[in-house]
Amino acid sequence: MGVCGTGMASLAGMLKDSGYTVTGSDENVYPPMSDFLDACNIKIKNSYSAANLAPRPDLVVVGNTIRKINPEAQALARLGIPYVSFPQALGHYFLSGKTSLVVTGTHGKTTTSSLLATLLHKAGLTPGFMVGGLVQAFGRNYNLGSSPYFVVEGDEYDTAFFDKGPKFLHYQPHIAIVTSIEFDHADIYADLEAIKQSFSRLMAIMNQDGCVVACFDDPVVREVVPRTQCTVLSYGMDERLDWTIRNLEVKPDGTYFDVVHKGMFYGTCKCPMPGKHNALNALSVIAVLDRLGLEKEVIIAGLSSFEGVRRRQEIRGIKNNITVIDDFAHHPTAVRETLTALRQAYEGHRLVAVFEPRTNSSRRRIFQKDYVLSFDQADLVIVREPVPLKDFPADQLFSSKQLAANLKEKGISALSFANTDEILNQLQTILMPGDVVAILSNGGFDNIHARLLNMLGS
Repeated sequence: MGVCGTGMASLAGMLKDSGYTVTGSDENVYPPMSDFLDACNIKIKNSYSAANLAPRPDLVVVGNTIRKINPEAQALARLGIPYVSFPQALGHYFLSGKTSLVVTGTHGKTTTSSLLATLLHKAGLTPGFMVGGLVQAFGRNYNLGSSPYFVVEGDEYDTAFFDKGPKFLHYQPHIAIVTSIEFDHADIYADLEAIKQSFSRLMAIMNQDGCVVACFDDPVVREVVPRTQCTVLSYGMDERLDWTIRNLEVKPDGTYFDVVHKGMFYGTCKCPMPGKHNALNALSVIAVLDRLGLEKEVIIAGLSSFEGVRRRQEIRGIKNNITVIDDFAHHPTAVRETLTALRQAYEGHRLVAVFEPRTNSSRRRIFQKDYVLSFDQADLVIVREPVPLKDFPADQLFSSKQLAANLKEKGISALSFANTDEILNQLQTILMPGDVVAILSNGGFDNIHARLLNMLGS
C-alpha cells in the first residue's frame, strides 16, 4: 500500500527479485515509479479499495503515507490480514543476518550511503543497499547484494500510522553514521528536543560490539551520541577528533583534502563532489571502511572514481556555456552548504540560485528567518511561492515574497514568482554565458531543469 513511493517501490522490486509475488496500490500513479514497477512486472491498482486485497495476500506492507482512515487500511484490519510497515519488512527480509550499515542524520544521508555502497562495491564487496537516490554506479537505488554488508539510509521520519517511531529503529545497525542533528520534519516533530530523543533511542539500541561514526563538528551530535554503550569514532574538522581533514581545497572537478587518523597522516583524497560537507561525508565513509578492515589504497582509489548520486549537485546539462545543476537541498543548512560549495567550485562565475520550498517544514514560517542566512553565496536568488499547506492560517505559512525582500535588504538580488512558468520566463531573459544555475528542490519542480535546458538550446 503506497507502492509508488521511492522506498516502497524499491522494496517491491527487491521482494520481486527475491522470488515473491508482489502487487501494489496507490493513488495518482504516474512515471517514473509506475514505469519502474511495470518493468518489474508488478501489477498496481490506481486507487485504494478493499477490492485490492483480493485474492487475499499473505502479507501487506503499509507505507507511511497511508492513514488509519484509508479504506484499504480499514479493510485490512477488518479481514485480519497480517501487515507490517516498510521498515519492518526491510529489516525482516533483507537486514536479518547481515552486517547492517545505517547512515543517519539531518543532512547528507543519501550522498553518504551512496558513497558507502559504491566504495564497498569497488572494493569487491558488493553490498545490498537501499538509499533515497539513484546511485550512478548501479543505475538504481537498491541492490540485493552478494556480500555480508547491507547499506541503508536511516530516516528519522515516522514509520507508519500504527508505529510513530522513527524508521531507523528497525534497521538493526551494526555500524551507524550520524552526520548531523537539526530540527526538521515539523509535521511530526514538535521541536529539536523531540528529534534528539529519536536519535537517543537509536543510540540505545546499538550493540556493544557495534560502532557509531559521528560528526563531532555538530554540537547536538556531540551531546546525543555519547549516550550509546558501543564504540564511538568521532570525525570532523577539529584535529583532536579520531578522523579529521586538513588542507581542504575545492576545485571544479571536486574536493581535495588530506585525511588524518588519530593524529597520523592517512592519505590524500579526492571526492568528485564539491564542498566541505561532501568531504566530511566522505570522511565518515573512510572511517567505516577502515573499521571494516579495507586497505586505505582501495578506499582512496574508490572515492576518487565515485560517479555521484542523481540530484546531488548533478550537472543536468550545459547550453550556451550556461551550467544547470540539480540539487536536493531544501533545509536552510543544506541550501547554505550547497551554495557555498558551488561558489568555491565555480569561482568567477555568476551563481543563480532557484529555490522551491516544498517540504512540510519549508512551507511553514519555521525557517523563514533561517533561509535569509542561506543564500549569501548566490549572486541572484529566485524563489517560487510554495503551494499553501492546508489547515494552517496564512500567518503560519512561509512567504517567498518576504524572503526575497529580506535578501534585498542584505544586498542580495532576489525575486519571487508565483509559479515555475514565470521563473522560466525570467531566466530566459537574464541568463548569460558563464552563468551557473543551481536549482534547489526536493521534488520535481515541474521538470524545470529539462525545460530550462531546452529553452537555452533553442
